[in-house]
Amino acid sequence: MAEAEVRGARGRGRGGGGAARRAARSAVSVETARFIERNIPDFELLNAEALELIEHNAERVLEEIGVNFVENPAALDRWRAAGADVQGERVRLPRGLARQLCATAPARFTQHARNPERNVEIGGRSLVLAPVYGPPFVRDLDGGRRYATIEDFRRFVRLGYMSKWLHHSGGTVCEPTDIPVNKRHLDMLLAHMTLSDKPFMGSVTEPSRARDSVEMCEVLFGKDFVAENAVMTSLINVNSPLTFDSTMMGALEVYAAANQACILSPFIVGGAMAPVSVAGTLTQVLAEVMAGVAYSQLVRPGAPMIFGAFVTSIDMNSGAPTFGTPEASQILFGAGQLARRMGLPFRSGGGLCGSKLPDAQAAYETANTLNAALLAGVNFMLHACGWLEGGLVASVEKFVMDADQLGALHKMARGVALDEEAQAMTALQEVGPGGHFLGCAHTQAHFKDAFWRSDLLDYKPFETWDEEGARDTATLASARAQKLLSQYQQPALDEGLREALESYVARRKAEMPDAFV
Repeated sequence: MAEAEVRGARGRGRGGGGAARRAARSAVSVETARFIERNIPDFELLNAEALELIEHNAERVLEEIGVNFVENPAALDRWRAAGADVQGERVRLPRGLARQLCATAPARFTQHARNPERNVEIGGRSLVLAPVYGPPFVRDLDGGRRYATIEDFRRFVRLGYMSKWLHHSGGTVCEPTDIPVNKRHLDMLLAHMTLSDKPFMGSVTEPSRARDSVEMCEVLFGKDFVAENAVMTSLINVNSPLTFDSTMMGALEVYAAANQACILSPFIVGGAMAPVSVAGTLTQVLAEVMAGVAYSQLVRPGAPMIFGAFVTSIDMNSGAPTFGTPEASQILFGAGQLARRMGLPFRSGGGLCGSKLPDAQAAYETANTLNAALLAGVNFMLHACGWLEGGLVASVEKFVMDADQLGALHKMARGVALDEEAQAMTALQEVGPGGHFLGCAHTQAHFKDAFWRSDLLDYKPFETWDEEGARDTATLASARAQKLLSQYQQPALDEGLREALESYVARRKAEMPDAFV
Protein backbone atom coordinates (compact mmCIF):
# COMPACT_ATOMS: atom_id res chain seq x y z
CA MET A 1 0.00 0.00 0.00
CA ALA A 2 1.33 3.48 -0.84
CA GLU A 3 2.75 5.35 2.18
CA ALA A 4 0.39 8.33 1.72
CA GLU A 5 -2.59 5.97 1.68
CA VAL A 6 -1.44 4.36 4.92
CA ARG A 7 -1.02 7.77 6.55
CA GLY A 8 -4.46 8.78 5.28
CA ALA A 9 -6.09 5.72 6.81
CA ARG A 10 -4.41 6.19 10.18
CA GLY A 11 -6.01 8.60 12.54
CA ARG A 12 -9.32 8.61 10.73
CA GLY A 13 -10.17 5.03 11.69
CA ARG A 14 -13.67 3.75 11.04
CA GLY A 15 -15.51 6.91 12.02
CA GLY A 16 -14.46 8.81 8.91
CA GLY A 17 -13.89 12.08 10.79
CA GLY A 18 -16.07 15.09 11.49
CA ALA A 19 -16.87 15.75 7.84
CA ALA A 20 -18.42 12.32 7.46
CA ARG A 21 -20.45 12.74 10.64
CA ARG A 22 -21.75 16.12 9.48
CA ALA A 23 -22.65 14.66 6.07
CA ALA A 24 -24.37 11.71 7.72
CA ARG A 25 -26.63 14.02 9.71
CA SER A 26 -27.84 15.70 6.52
CA ALA A 27 -28.16 12.51 4.38
CA VAL A 28 -31.44 10.78 3.66
CA SER A 29 -31.80 7.74 5.92
CA VAL A 30 -32.21 4.41 4.13
CA GLU A 31 -33.93 1.77 6.25
CA THR A 32 -32.26 -1.62 6.36
CA ALA A 33 -33.73 -4.43 8.41
CA ARG A 34 -31.43 -6.02 10.94
CA PHE A 35 -30.12 -9.43 9.97
CA ILE A 36 -32.58 -12.21 10.75
CA GLU A 37 -32.49 -14.06 14.05
CA ARG A 38 -34.61 -17.18 13.64
CA ASN A 39 -37.27 -17.88 16.21
CA ILE A 40 -38.44 -21.01 14.39
CA PRO A 41 -36.95 -24.54 14.47
CA ASP A 42 -34.64 -25.88 11.80
CA PHE A 43 -35.99 -28.70 9.65
CA GLU A 44 -34.14 -31.89 10.59
CA LEU A 45 -34.42 -34.17 7.55
CA LEU A 46 -31.86 -36.79 8.58
CA ASN A 47 -31.80 -38.78 11.81
CA ALA A 48 -28.67 -39.29 13.90
CA GLU A 49 -27.89 -42.65 12.29
CA ALA A 50 -27.96 -41.16 8.79
CA LEU A 51 -25.76 -38.22 9.81
CA GLU A 52 -23.22 -40.51 11.45
CA LEU A 53 -23.12 -42.68 8.34
CA ILE A 54 -22.44 -39.69 6.08
CA GLU A 55 -19.77 -38.39 8.46
CA HIS A 56 -18.12 -41.82 8.56
CA ASN A 57 -18.11 -42.02 4.76
CA ALA A 58 -16.71 -38.50 4.40
CA GLU A 59 -13.82 -39.42 6.69
CA ARG A 60 -13.29 -42.53 4.58
CA VAL A 61 -13.13 -40.39 1.42
CA LEU A 62 -10.47 -38.16 2.97
CA GLU A 63 -8.47 -41.12 4.30
CA GLU A 64 -8.68 -43.57 1.41
CA ILE A 65 -9.34 -41.45 -1.72
CA GLY A 66 -7.94 -38.10 -0.66
CA VAL A 67 -8.12 -34.67 -2.24
CA ASN A 68 -5.89 -32.92 -4.76
CA PHE A 69 -4.15 -29.61 -4.02
CA VAL A 70 -3.10 -28.58 -7.51
CA GLU A 71 0.02 -26.50 -8.25
CA ASN A 72 0.39 -25.47 -4.61
CA PRO A 73 3.66 -26.75 -3.07
CA ALA A 74 3.15 -24.62 0.06
CA ALA A 75 -0.18 -26.32 0.73
CA LEU A 76 1.40 -29.75 0.34
CA ASP A 77 4.13 -28.75 2.80
CA ARG A 78 1.53 -27.58 5.32
CA TRP A 79 -0.39 -30.84 5.04
CA ARG A 80 2.76 -32.92 5.32
CA ALA A 81 3.75 -31.07 8.50
CA ALA A 82 0.23 -31.63 9.90
CA GLY A 83 0.55 -35.40 9.51
CA ALA A 84 -1.24 -36.02 6.22
CA ASP A 85 -0.07 -38.57 3.65
CA VAL A 86 1.06 -36.54 0.63
CA GLN A 87 1.79 -38.37 -2.62
CA GLY A 88 2.34 -36.00 -5.53
CA GLU A 89 -0.58 -33.56 -5.37
CA ARG A 90 -2.87 -36.06 -3.64
CA VAL A 91 -3.42 -35.46 0.09
CA ARG A 92 -4.90 -38.19 2.27
CA LEU A 93 -5.94 -37.23 5.77
CA PRO A 94 -5.86 -39.63 8.73
CA ARG A 95 -9.33 -40.15 10.17
CA GLY A 96 -10.21 -37.32 12.53
CA LEU A 97 -7.46 -34.90 11.45
CA ALA A 98 -9.69 -32.61 9.38
CA ARG A 99 -12.40 -32.40 12.04
CA GLN A 100 -9.78 -31.70 14.72
CA LEU A 101 -8.36 -28.81 12.67
CA CYS A 102 -11.82 -27.43 11.85
CA ALA A 103 -12.57 -27.10 15.58
CA THR A 104 -10.60 -23.84 15.83
CA ALA A 105 -12.86 -22.02 13.33
CA PRO A 106 -15.45 -19.87 15.18
CA ALA A 107 -19.12 -20.91 15.29
CA ARG A 108 -20.24 -17.27 14.92
CA PHE A 109 -18.50 -14.05 13.99
CA THR A 110 -19.25 -10.42 13.18
CA GLN A 111 -18.65 -8.99 9.75
CA HIS A 112 -18.19 -5.26 10.17
CA ALA A 113 -19.59 -2.69 7.75
CA ARG A 114 -18.22 0.84 7.43
CA ASN A 115 -21.52 1.90 8.97
CA PRO A 116 -21.54 -0.01 12.28
CA GLU A 117 -25.35 -0.04 12.25
CA ARG A 118 -25.10 -2.40 9.24
CA ASN A 119 -22.80 -4.94 10.93
CA VAL A 120 -23.99 -8.54 10.57
CA GLU A 121 -23.59 -11.64 12.72
CA ILE A 122 -22.90 -14.85 10.79
CA GLY A 123 -23.59 -18.15 12.56
CA GLY A 124 -25.83 -19.43 15.33
CA ARG A 125 -29.49 -18.56 14.66
CA SER A 126 -28.76 -15.67 12.30
CA LEU A 127 -29.52 -15.34 8.59
CA VAL A 128 -27.71 -12.75 6.46
CA LEU A 129 -29.06 -12.06 2.95
CA ALA A 130 -26.71 -11.11 0.09
CA PRO A 131 -27.46 -10.58 -3.64
CA VAL A 132 -26.63 -12.60 -6.74
CA TYR A 133 -22.95 -13.28 -7.43
CA GLY A 134 -21.03 -13.83 -10.65
CA PRO A 135 -23.27 -13.43 -13.75
CA PRO A 136 -21.53 -12.16 -16.92
CA PHE A 137 -24.85 -10.99 -18.36
CA VAL A 138 -27.55 -8.60 -17.18
CA ARG A 139 -31.17 -8.28 -18.22
CA ASP A 140 -33.82 -5.60 -17.86
CA LEU A 141 -37.04 -4.75 -19.66
CA ASP A 142 -35.45 -1.82 -21.47
CA GLY A 143 -32.21 -3.34 -22.74
CA GLY A 144 -32.88 -7.07 -22.81
CA ARG A 145 -30.05 -9.54 -22.25
CA ARG A 146 -26.52 -8.20 -22.72
CA TYR A 147 -23.00 -8.36 -21.32
CA ALA A 148 -22.68 -6.53 -18.00
CA THR A 149 -20.77 -3.25 -17.65
CA ILE A 150 -19.40 -1.38 -14.66
CA GLU A 151 -22.42 0.95 -14.83
CA ASP A 152 -24.69 -2.09 -14.53
CA PHE A 153 -22.64 -3.18 -11.53
CA ARG A 154 -22.98 0.21 -9.87
CA ARG A 155 -26.71 0.16 -10.50
CA PHE A 156 -27.05 -3.16 -8.69
CA VAL A 157 -24.98 -1.89 -5.75
CA ARG A 158 -27.30 1.11 -5.48
CA LEU A 159 -30.37 -1.14 -5.66
CA GLY A 160 -28.89 -3.37 -2.96
CA TYR A 161 -28.26 -0.37 -0.75
CA MET A 162 -31.86 0.79 -1.22
CA SER A 163 -33.36 -2.68 -0.55
CA LYS A 164 -34.71 -2.80 3.00
CA TRP A 165 -34.56 -6.57 3.46
CA LEU A 166 -31.06 -7.08 2.03
CA HIS A 167 -28.35 -6.99 4.69
CA HIS A 168 -25.24 -7.32 2.52
CA SER A 169 -23.91 -5.61 -0.61
CA GLY A 170 -22.43 -8.87 -1.92
CA GLY A 171 -19.45 -9.25 -4.23
CA THR A 172 -19.43 -9.72 -8.01
CA VAL A 173 -23.12 -8.82 -8.39
CA CYS A 174 -22.44 -8.97 -12.12
CA GLU A 175 -19.18 -9.24 -14.05
CA PRO A 176 -18.30 -5.85 -15.63
CA THR A 177 -16.91 -7.05 -18.95
CA ASP A 178 -15.98 -3.55 -20.14
CA ILE A 179 -13.14 -3.42 -17.57
CA PRO A 180 -9.95 -5.50 -18.01
CA VAL A 181 -10.12 -8.81 -16.14
CA ASN A 182 -7.08 -7.99 -14.01
CA LYS A 183 -8.44 -4.58 -12.95
CA ARG A 184 -12.20 -4.91 -12.62
CA HIS A 185 -11.99 -6.12 -9.00
CA LEU A 186 -10.67 -2.67 -8.06
CA ASP A 187 -13.68 -0.90 -9.58
CA MET A 188 -16.09 -3.37 -8.02
CA LEU A 189 -14.61 -2.97 -4.54
CA LEU A 190 -14.59 0.80 -4.91
CA ALA A 191 -18.29 0.71 -5.82
CA HIS A 192 -19.17 -1.39 -2.77
CA MET A 193 -17.11 0.82 -0.49
CA THR A 194 -18.44 4.16 -1.73
CA LEU A 195 -21.95 3.56 -3.11
CA SER A 196 -23.13 1.51 -0.12
CA ASP A 197 -22.31 1.27 3.57
CA LYS A 198 -23.42 -2.35 3.93
CA PRO A 199 -20.85 -5.16 4.35
CA PHE A 200 -19.34 -6.61 1.18
CA MET A 201 -17.20 -9.40 -0.29
CA GLY A 202 -13.63 -9.47 -1.58
CA SER A 203 -12.10 -10.70 -4.82
CA VAL A 204 -11.03 -14.34 -5.20
CA THR A 205 -10.10 -14.61 -8.88
CA GLU A 206 -6.35 -14.38 -8.20
CA PRO A 207 -4.33 -14.18 -4.95
CA SER A 208 -2.99 -10.71 -5.77
CA ARG A 209 -6.59 -9.48 -6.10
CA ALA A 210 -7.35 -10.86 -2.66
CA ARG A 211 -4.36 -8.86 -1.37
CA ASP A 212 -5.72 -5.75 -3.10
CA SER A 213 -9.02 -6.37 -1.35
CA VAL A 214 -7.35 -6.56 2.05
CA GLU A 215 -5.29 -3.43 1.39
CA MET A 216 -8.31 -1.43 0.23
CA CYS A 217 -10.07 -2.46 3.44
CA GLU A 218 -7.06 -1.27 5.39
CA VAL A 219 -7.53 2.14 3.76
CA LEU A 220 -11.26 2.17 4.52
CA PHE A 221 -11.29 0.72 8.04
CA GLY A 222 -7.72 1.25 9.24
CA LYS A 223 -4.98 -1.38 9.23
CA ASP A 224 -5.19 -2.18 12.95
CA PHE A 225 -8.97 -2.67 12.80
CA VAL A 226 -8.72 -5.05 9.82
CA ALA A 227 -6.05 -7.09 11.60
CA GLU A 228 -8.45 -7.82 14.46
CA ASN A 229 -11.87 -7.90 12.76
CA ALA A 230 -13.60 -9.52 9.79
CA VAL A 231 -14.60 -6.83 7.29
CA MET A 232 -15.01 -9.14 4.27
CA THR A 233 -16.67 -12.47 3.57
CA SER A 234 -15.40 -14.00 0.34
CA LEU A 235 -16.41 -17.03 -1.72
CA ILE A 236 -13.91 -19.87 -2.20
CA ASN A 237 -15.23 -22.58 -4.52
CA VAL A 238 -13.94 -26.13 -4.56
CA ASN A 239 -13.21 -27.49 -8.02
CA SER A 240 -15.42 -30.51 -7.40
CA PRO A 241 -14.89 -33.38 -7.23
CA LEU A 242 -12.21 -33.28 -4.52
CA THR A 243 -9.85 -30.77 -6.14
CA PHE A 244 -8.53 -27.52 -4.69
CA ASP A 245 -6.92 -25.34 -7.34
CA SER A 246 -4.09 -22.91 -6.64
CA THR A 247 -6.10 -19.80 -7.60
CA MET A 248 -8.88 -20.29 -5.08
CA MET A 249 -6.55 -21.69 -2.43
CA GLY A 250 -4.17 -18.79 -2.98
CA ALA A 251 -7.00 -16.36 -2.29
CA LEU A 252 -8.02 -18.41 0.76
CA GLU A 253 -4.47 -18.25 2.08
CA VAL A 254 -4.45 -14.45 1.77
CA TYR A 255 -7.78 -14.03 3.53
CA ALA A 256 -7.14 -16.58 6.28
CA ALA A 257 -3.74 -15.02 7.06
CA ALA A 258 -5.45 -11.62 7.28
CA ASN A 259 -8.21 -12.96 9.59
CA GLN A 260 -10.89 -12.34 6.95
CA ALA A 261 -13.86 -14.66 6.53
CA CYS A 262 -14.28 -17.12 3.67
CA ILE A 263 -17.09 -19.37 2.49
CA LEU A 264 -15.64 -22.77 1.61
CA SER A 265 -18.18 -23.94 -0.95
CA PRO A 266 -18.18 -27.03 -3.17
CA PHE A 267 -19.71 -26.15 -6.53
CA ILE A 268 -21.70 -29.25 -7.35
CA VAL A 269 -24.03 -30.22 -10.15
CA GLY A 270 -25.38 -33.58 -9.02
CA GLY A 271 -24.81 -36.32 -11.58
CA ALA A 272 -21.89 -34.43 -13.15
CA MET A 273 -19.59 -33.29 -10.34
CA ALA A 274 -21.03 -35.52 -7.60
CA PRO A 275 -23.03 -38.77 -7.36
CA VAL A 276 -26.68 -38.72 -8.34
CA SER A 277 -27.83 -39.78 -4.86
CA VAL A 278 -28.50 -37.35 -2.02
CA ALA A 279 -26.42 -39.33 0.47
CA GLY A 280 -23.49 -39.63 -1.93
CA THR A 281 -23.53 -35.92 -2.70
CA LEU A 282 -23.68 -35.02 1.00
CA THR A 283 -20.71 -37.29 1.63
CA GLN A 284 -18.67 -35.49 -1.01
CA VAL A 285 -19.79 -32.04 0.17
CA LEU A 286 -18.78 -32.81 3.74
CA ALA A 287 -15.39 -34.25 2.72
CA GLU A 288 -14.59 -31.21 0.58
CA VAL A 289 -15.69 -28.71 3.22
CA MET A 290 -13.75 -30.44 5.98
CA ALA A 291 -10.58 -30.49 3.89
CA GLY A 292 -10.89 -26.83 2.86
CA VAL A 293 -11.81 -25.47 6.28
CA ALA A 294 -9.09 -27.58 7.88
CA TYR A 295 -6.56 -26.10 5.47
CA SER A 296 -7.63 -22.56 6.38
CA GLN A 297 -6.88 -23.39 10.00
CA LEU A 298 -3.40 -24.60 9.05
CA VAL A 299 -2.83 -21.14 7.59
CA ARG A 300 -4.23 -19.38 10.67
CA PRO A 301 -6.04 -21.11 13.53
CA GLY A 302 -9.23 -19.21 14.34
CA ALA A 303 -9.69 -17.72 10.87
CA PRO A 304 -13.48 -17.33 10.35
CA MET A 305 -14.93 -19.84 7.89
CA ILE A 306 -18.38 -20.76 6.59
CA PHE A 307 -19.51 -24.26 5.58
CA GLY A 308 -20.75 -23.73 2.01
CA ALA A 309 -23.03 -25.90 -0.08
CA PHE A 310 -24.08 -24.86 -3.56
CA VAL A 311 -25.77 -27.89 -5.02
CA THR A 312 -28.05 -28.34 -7.99
CA SER A 313 -29.07 -31.36 -10.02
CA ILE A 314 -28.76 -31.92 -13.75
CA ASP A 315 -31.42 -32.54 -16.35
CA MET A 316 -30.36 -35.89 -17.77
CA ASN A 317 -31.98 -35.12 -21.12
CA SER A 318 -30.42 -31.71 -21.86
CA GLY A 319 -27.47 -31.63 -19.46
CA ALA A 320 -28.65 -28.28 -18.10
CA PRO A 321 -28.62 -27.58 -14.34
CA THR A 322 -31.99 -27.51 -12.60
CA PHE A 323 -33.07 -25.52 -9.55
CA GLY A 324 -35.76 -25.62 -6.91
CA THR A 325 -35.98 -29.42 -7.12
CA PRO A 326 -36.81 -31.78 -4.23
CA GLU A 327 -33.34 -33.34 -4.33
CA ALA A 328 -31.62 -29.96 -4.05
CA SER A 329 -33.75 -29.13 -1.02
CA GLN A 330 -32.93 -32.47 0.59
CA ILE A 331 -29.21 -31.83 0.13
CA LEU A 332 -29.64 -28.32 1.51
CA PHE A 333 -31.43 -29.62 4.63
CA GLY A 334 -28.85 -32.34 5.19
CA ALA A 335 -25.88 -30.03 4.69
CA GLY A 336 -27.33 -27.65 7.27
CA GLN A 337 -27.47 -30.45 9.80
CA LEU A 338 -23.88 -31.46 9.05
CA ALA A 339 -22.69 -27.85 9.39
CA ARG A 340 -24.36 -27.49 12.78
CA ARG A 341 -22.76 -30.73 13.97
CA MET A 342 -19.38 -29.27 12.98
CA GLY A 343 -20.12 -26.01 14.80
CA LEU A 344 -19.67 -23.92 11.64
CA PRO A 345 -21.83 -21.19 10.08
CA PHE A 346 -23.69 -22.46 7.00
CA ARG A 347 -24.06 -20.93 3.55
CA SER A 348 -26.47 -22.11 0.87
CA GLY A 349 -29.69 -21.30 -0.91
CA GLY A 350 -30.78 -18.12 -2.59
CA GLY A 351 -33.25 -17.06 -5.26
CA LEU A 352 -32.11 -19.79 -7.63
CA CYS A 353 -33.90 -20.63 -10.88
CA GLY A 354 -33.20 -21.84 -14.39
CA SER A 355 -35.71 -19.58 -16.13
CA LYS A 356 -34.65 -17.16 -18.85
CA LEU A 357 -37.17 -14.52 -17.69
CA PRO A 358 -38.59 -13.31 -14.35
CA ASP A 359 -41.69 -15.44 -14.95
CA ALA A 360 -43.69 -18.18 -13.24
CA GLN A 361 -40.88 -20.74 -13.55
CA ALA A 362 -38.50 -18.27 -11.92
CA ALA A 363 -40.97 -17.59 -9.12
CA TYR A 364 -41.72 -21.26 -8.36
CA GLU A 365 -38.08 -22.34 -8.34
CA THR A 366 -36.98 -19.29 -6.35
CA ALA A 367 -39.70 -19.74 -3.72
CA ASN A 368 -38.77 -23.41 -3.30
CA THR A 369 -35.13 -22.53 -2.67
CA LEU A 370 -35.73 -19.49 -0.45
CA ASN A 371 -38.09 -21.38 1.84
CA ALA A 372 -35.84 -24.44 2.00
CA ALA A 373 -32.88 -22.22 2.91
CA LEU A 374 -34.84 -20.56 5.71
CA LEU A 375 -35.86 -23.91 7.19
CA ALA A 376 -32.41 -25.47 6.68
CA GLY A 377 -30.77 -23.01 9.06
CA VAL A 378 -28.70 -21.14 6.46
CA ASN A 379 -26.63 -18.36 8.05
CA PHE A 380 -25.34 -16.63 4.92
CA MET A 381 -27.55 -16.70 1.84
CA LEU A 382 -25.74 -15.71 -1.33
CA HIS A 383 -27.83 -15.16 -4.50
CA ALA A 384 -30.79 -14.03 -2.38
CA CYS A 385 -32.00 -11.73 -5.15
CA GLY A 386 -31.40 -11.12 -8.86
CA TRP A 387 -30.43 -14.61 -10.04
CA LEU A 388 -31.73 -15.66 -13.47
CA GLU A 389 -30.90 -18.25 -16.14
CA GLY A 390 -28.94 -20.60 -13.90
CA GLY A 391 -26.75 -17.78 -12.63
CA LEU A 392 -25.69 -16.51 -16.07
CA VAL A 393 -27.84 -13.39 -15.75
CA ALA A 394 -28.36 -10.71 -13.12
CA SER A 395 -31.87 -9.37 -13.69
CA VAL A 396 -32.96 -5.94 -12.52
CA GLU A 397 -36.61 -6.94 -12.31
CA LYS A 398 -35.84 -10.26 -10.60
CA PHE A 399 -33.58 -8.41 -8.15
CA VAL A 400 -36.50 -6.20 -7.09
CA MET A 401 -38.99 -9.09 -7.04
CA ASP A 402 -36.73 -11.25 -4.88
CA ALA A 403 -35.74 -8.38 -2.59
CA ASP A 404 -39.43 -7.77 -1.89
CA GLN A 405 -40.05 -11.42 -1.03
CA LEU A 406 -37.14 -11.44 1.41
CA GLY A 407 -39.45 -9.45 3.67
CA ALA A 408 -41.66 -12.53 3.95
CA LEU A 409 -38.64 -14.52 5.17
CA HIS A 410 -38.07 -11.95 7.91
CA LYS A 411 -41.67 -12.29 9.05
CA MET A 412 -41.70 -16.08 8.90
CA ALA A 413 -38.45 -16.29 10.87
CA ARG A 414 -39.93 -14.35 13.78
CA GLY A 415 -42.15 -17.26 14.69
CA VAL A 416 -45.48 -16.89 16.46
CA ALA A 417 -45.83 -14.30 19.21
CA LEU A 418 -47.60 -15.44 22.37
CA ASP A 419 -47.52 -12.34 24.56
CA GLU A 420 -50.71 -10.92 26.02
CA GLU A 421 -51.43 -8.69 23.02
CA ALA A 422 -50.83 -11.55 20.57
CA GLN A 423 -53.26 -13.78 22.45
CA ALA A 424 -55.97 -11.21 21.53
CA MET A 425 -58.36 -12.22 24.28
CA THR A 426 -59.63 -8.63 24.53
CA ALA A 427 -60.57 -8.75 20.84
CA LEU A 428 -62.38 -12.06 21.22
CA GLN A 429 -64.27 -10.71 24.24
CA GLU A 430 -65.16 -7.45 22.49
CA VAL A 431 -66.48 -9.00 19.26
CA GLY A 432 -68.13 -12.15 20.55
CA PRO A 433 -70.21 -14.53 18.41
CA GLY A 434 -71.36 -13.34 15.00
CA GLY A 435 -69.44 -10.05 14.93
CA HIS A 436 -66.38 -8.93 12.95
CA PHE A 437 -62.96 -7.72 13.99
CA LEU A 438 -62.43 -4.84 11.53
CA GLY A 439 -63.44 -2.12 13.96
CA CYS A 440 -62.45 -3.58 17.31
CA ALA A 441 -59.82 -1.86 19.45
CA HIS A 442 -57.23 -4.62 19.06
CA THR A 443 -57.41 -4.47 15.24
CA GLN A 444 -57.21 -0.67 15.27
CA ALA A 445 -54.09 -0.83 17.45
CA HIS A 446 -52.26 -3.41 15.32
CA PHE A 447 -53.53 -3.30 11.72
CA LYS A 448 -50.57 -1.31 10.42
CA ASP A 449 -48.01 -3.95 11.33
CA ALA A 450 -50.04 -7.12 11.91
CA PHE A 451 -49.41 -8.56 8.43
CA TRP A 452 -46.37 -8.49 6.18
CA ARG A 453 -47.15 -6.41 3.11
CA SER A 454 -45.46 -6.52 -0.26
CA ASP A 455 -44.11 -3.26 -1.67
CA LEU A 456 -44.38 -4.67 -5.17
CA LEU A 457 -47.21 -7.11 -5.82
CA ASP A 458 -50.62 -5.91 -7.03
CA TYR A 459 -53.72 -6.55 -4.88
CA LYS A 460 -56.01 -3.97 -6.48
CA PRO A 461 -59.46 -4.84 -7.89
CA PHE A 462 -59.44 -5.97 -11.51
CA GLU A 463 -60.98 -2.71 -12.78
CA THR A 464 -58.30 -0.57 -11.13
CA TRP A 465 -55.50 -2.89 -12.27
CA ASP A 466 -56.86 -2.82 -15.84
CA GLU A 467 -57.18 0.98 -15.88
CA GLU A 468 -53.58 1.33 -14.71
CA GLY A 469 -52.31 -0.64 -17.70
CA ALA A 470 -52.81 -4.29 -16.66
CA ARG A 471 -49.19 -4.44 -15.59
CA ASP A 472 -47.59 -7.82 -14.89
CA THR A 473 -45.10 -8.35 -12.06
CA ALA A 474 -42.00 -7.74 -14.19
CA THR A 475 -43.43 -4.39 -15.33
CA LEU A 476 -44.20 -3.44 -11.72
CA ALA A 477 -40.67 -4.47 -10.72
CA SER A 478 -39.13 -2.33 -13.47
CA ALA A 479 -41.09 0.69 -12.23
CA ARG A 480 -40.05 0.02 -8.63
CA ALA A 481 -36.38 -0.29 -9.61
CA GLN A 482 -36.57 3.09 -11.35
CA LYS A 483 -38.23 4.60 -8.27
CA LEU A 484 -35.59 3.23 -5.90
CA LEU A 485 -32.75 4.47 -8.11
CA SER A 486 -34.35 7.92 -8.39
CA GLN A 487 -34.46 8.12 -4.58
CA TYR A 488 -30.89 6.90 -4.11
CA GLN A 489 -28.46 9.14 -2.26
CA GLN A 490 -24.87 8.07 -1.75
CA PRO A 491 -24.09 7.30 1.90
CA ALA A 492 -21.71 9.74 3.57
CA LEU A 493 -18.00 8.96 3.42
CA ASP A 494 -15.08 11.07 4.63
CA GLU A 495 -13.59 12.81 1.59
CA GLY A 496 -10.07 11.89 2.64
CA LEU A 497 -10.97 8.22 2.71
CA ARG A 498 -12.64 8.47 -0.70
CA GLU A 499 -9.55 10.12 -2.17
CA ALA A 500 -7.28 7.49 -0.60
CA LEU A 501 -9.36 4.66 -2.07
CA GLU A 502 -9.45 6.27 -5.51
CA SER A 503 -5.70 6.87 -5.31
CA TYR A 504 -5.10 3.21 -4.45
CA VAL A 505 -7.21 2.06 -7.41
CA ALA A 506 -5.47 4.47 -9.82
CA ARG A 507 -2.02 3.41 -8.64
CA ARG A 508 -2.73 -0.33 -8.89
CA LYS A 509 -4.22 0.06 -12.36
CA ALA A 510 -1.16 1.99 -13.52
CA GLU A 511 1.15 -0.77 -12.26
CA MET A 512 -0.10 -3.42 -14.71
CA PRO A 513 -1.08 -3.63 -18.37
CA ASP A 514 -4.66 -4.44 -19.31
CA ALA A 515 -5.51 -8.13 -19.57
CA PHE A 516 -8.80 -9.49 -20.90
CA VAL A 517 -8.21 -13.18 -20.24
